[in-house]
Amino acid sequence: MSWGIELWDQFDNLEKHTQWGIDILEKYIKFVKERTEIELSYAKQLRNLSKKYQPKKNSKEEEEYRYTACKAFLATLNEMNDYAGQHEVISENMTSQIIAELVRYVQELKQERKSHFHDGRKAQQHIETCWKQLESCKRRFERDCKEADRAQQYFEKMDADINVTKADVEKARQQAQTRHQMAEESKTDYSSILQKFNHEQHEYYHTHIPNIFQKIQEMEERRIVRIGESVKTYAELDRQVIPIIGKCLDGIVKAAESIDPKNDSQLVVEAYKSGFEPPGDIEFEDYTQPMKRTVSDNSLSNSRGEGKSELKFGGKSKGKLWPFIKKNKLSLKLGATPEDFSNLPPEQRRKKLQQKVDELNKEIQKEMDQRDAITKMKDVYVKTPQMGDPNSLDHKLAEVSQNIEKLRLETQKFEAWLAEVEGRLPARSDQARRQSGMYEAQNAPSVNNCAQDRESPDGSYTEEQSQESEVKVLATDFDDEFDDEEPLPAIGTCKALYTFEGQNEGTISVVEGETLYVIEEDKGDGWTRIRRNEDEEGYVPTSYVEVYLDKNAKGAKTYI
Repeated sequence: MSWGIELWDQFDNLEKHTQWGIDILEKYIKFVKERTEIELSYAKQLRNLSKKYQPKKNSKEEEEYRYTACKAFLATLNEMNDYAGQHEVISENMTSQIIAELVRYVQELKQERKSHFHDGRKAQQHIETCWKQLESCKRRFERDCKEADRAQQYFEKMDADINVTKADVEKARQQAQTRHQMAEESKTDYSSILQKFNHEQHEYYHTHIPNIFQKIQEMEERRIVRIGESVKTYAELDRQVIPIIGKCLDGIVKAAESIDPKNDSQLVVEAYKSGFEPPGDIEFEDYTQPMKRTVSDNSLSNSRGEGKSELKFGGKSKGKLWPFIKKNKLSLKLGATPEDFSNLPPEQRRKKLQQKVDELNKEIQKEMDQRDAITKMKDVYVKTPQMGDPNSLDHKLAEVSQNIEKLRLETQKFEAWLAEVEGRLPARSDQARRQSGMYEAQNAPSVNNCAQDRESPDGSYTEEQSQESEVKVLATDFDDEFDDEEPLPAIGTCKALYTFEGQNEGTISVVEGETLYVIEEDKGDGWTRIRRNEDEEGYVPTSYVEVYLDKNAKGAKTYI
């Protein structure tokens, strides 16, 4: 099959068809270009989506990503970011390997097509010129033949007329001969040009046009092949990123499989565990006895700076209320978080102190690395003075050393608080080794209340973290019935092992070696209630005193 043979007379249609082919190619280029724009837009939207849900640095959200479910979500965001990158790769590859190549090829194709059809038109013009020349010779030959025929007829007419002179007849005869000679010359020219035209026409239809049309056919077939290759490349470029996209999806699946509900539950325990033990049973208070009632062991006296006044709750029908239930009328003020985190429950305070110590150690290590680097640089300057003045680094070295010393002192301070907390936590069991209620730092001002170290009967921790411990008791919450109550009787004595600064409401300060009266034992919360005199009583950490109970005293427990 050859266009030059089959389509020898379809020059105009072939010209239209090849132009349509170029239009199709340009349309495909436009399609791929729009696809690359979509890929870039999609990748950008995916990246923005991933960025939108990334946890903010140094925020509460960052702490939430300790949980495995949140980690899986974070891994999904990161994988989606990589997933977006693969769509950018598709766009880049399609731009470089399809669009750029096809744009260049279209320009070449247009030039080639223009050249072929220029040759075709040139051949057409040549054959048309030959045809016109043949037509001109033919008309001249026809005209000369007619003129010769008329001249012959005129001569014969003159020769037959007896009235015409012999000279006129001779003139007519010569004219006829001249016309016949011209007709013969025209015939010869016409015959020669006709042969030439037939030769040119044969060359045109059997050589020139077939060759030109064959080149056009080959050009068109190359265009078709190029489109096919581009379509294949289009698919291959998509296929190339499938393994990486698959890895992204596998990463998401792996992250999902790594979710551990038990681990997350344990993290909740670590995050919110207070370190307190549930309260014990409330002892029965017998109001039927006409004698003076003994105040419940679970009541709390507010004796610091208030003489004999004690906290007495409720009316006659209410009885004694637990002093830390939120239903009571204690007014708690919000305040700033103390440096030693003494506003937190023991376990949470220990974690915060440990975290602070770790952060300080990291800063110390960073400063030490900087000091080592400066020292090495100074050594280089000493060995090679042209590189710099070693004395210029002394100020910086001294500054770094001073920073290290400050950080070490800061670390020692927090390590002391940490040791204090861990040393006071009773080792009842590995599970509950840090459930002591004593977590007040002796060397730092504290703003927490002893109410923070005790719990209500329902086990609720009534003091919100970061709340100031000052408790204001409303006068309307107390009943005059208890104004004349006598103080609790002493059930033993105790000796202060350490000095304790009782800075919180409900506590009492003691000096090492001081002997005081015990009026209420440690109920498991880490606090013992003592009395110095009739005007001073309150709570001290049990680990700060050595208790000697009077076994015969009322309220003292008997240990077997």
